[in-house]
Amino acid sequence: MCESTAYIVKNGKEEQLMENVDFLENQEGSVRIANLFGEEQVVKGRVKSLSLVDHKIILEAA
Repeated sequence: MCESTAYIVKNGKEEQLMENVDFLENQEGSVRIANLFGEEQVVKGRVKSLSLVDHKIILEAA
C-alpha cells in the first residue's frame, strides 16, 4: 500500500496525527487530510515536508 502517516511538529517533536492518509489538500491557512476509512482532520498550519519513499507527511502548526 502507498498510504502515508501524517505527523505534526509541536514543541520540536513529531506527534502522529493520522495513519493511512491517502488525501491531502492545502486550504487557506490549514491542511485537510483524510484516510482510507473516511476519517478527516483539518489542521491549522502548513506542509513542512513530504516523503513519498518513507510514506511520511510532516505538518507544521500555525
